[in-house]
Amino acid sequence: MSVGLIALLDDIAALAKVAAASLDDIAGQAAKAGAKAAGVVIDDAAVTPRYVTGFSAARELPIIGKIALGSLKNKLLILLPAALILSLVAPQAITPLLMIGGLYLCYEGVEKVYALVLPHAAHAHESALETTSLDAKSVEDEKVAGAIKTDFILSAEIMAITLAAVPSGSMFTQALILAVVGLGITVLVYGGVALIVKADDLGLMLARVRTASAMGAFLRAIGKGLVTGMPYFLKVLGIVGTAAMIWVGGGIIVHGLEAYGIGGPAHLIHDAGEATAHAIPVLASVLRWIVEAAGAGIVGIVAGLIAIPVAGYAVSPLWRYLKSLLPRRKEALADGKK
Repeated sequence: MSVGLIALLDDIAALAKVAAASLDDIAGQAAKAGAKAAGVVIDDAAVTPRYVTGFSAARELPIIGKIALGSLKNKLLILLPAALILSLVAPQAITPLLMIGGLYLCYEGVEKVYALVLPHAAHAHESALETTSLDAKSVEDEKVAGAIKTDFILSAEIMAITLAAVPSGSMFTQALILAVVGLGITVLVYGGVALIVKADDLGLMLARVRTASAMGAFLRAIGKGLVTGMPYFLKVLGIVGTAAMIWVGGGIIVHGLEAYGIGGPAHLIHDAGEATAHAIPVLASVLRWIVEAAGAGIVGIVAGLIAIPVAGYAVSPLWRYLKSLLPRRKEALADGKK
């Protein structure tokens, strides 16, 4: 074998080692960035099942599939390039955009509470608004469109947290890490949601096991427990999902205000959490999280209560007016062509 060929093989081996090290580095950075976004991931998983409730069992997985596909499009086709472009040309625009998204989450969450407390007023408010999807053909389309829109806000927060956690480097490396985190989180969230919503079907199958052995009795007991408990679990998860929308949205607003020099709310929430943790050291971490989430939730409730009348009396009328201009514009263009 010639010396030149041996040198070439050595170079190839060295390049392979560098590539493997780069892949390991990317995987490690993606894992760290994904861990920092874990809070939003949990909120996303808690929010999504409420969009599937009320449909037949046969439609549950197809609906989750549609939402998951929409989530991937949100992350990979819209948010990933937008995050990279904004971080490159207009990094100052990221915070206000996230705050607008946080305000939307607060609005959505508080609107659910509003509908529970004052159903007639909430129904009137809903009637005054445009539908979620402009071309929705069914309730299912409405639910999927609403879920994808909510997912967009949560995904934007996930991608922003991920980008902030990625060390400065080449745009290709940042894009690859964002793609890995986006894909992994989507599979994790919607795979988990699929397991949750189909758990009652699994329970029904286990409850029908006819084996007379002790294992058969054990499986039937688990099946009956799943069938009995899942409706309550889904209700609790729906409540958690609504609460998650409010505290995540409130948290985004609090951090955004802090970035603009208005640190009072953030400091107050942090100090309250620290004081509670010091008062009961045994449960310090848990109590700190509960107090800080509650503080963000209070901010979220206030923001949502402000957003509801603004949406009803300002945003929706303006949107209807802008929509009414579209037919006129089309007619004017048609007349011009004639």
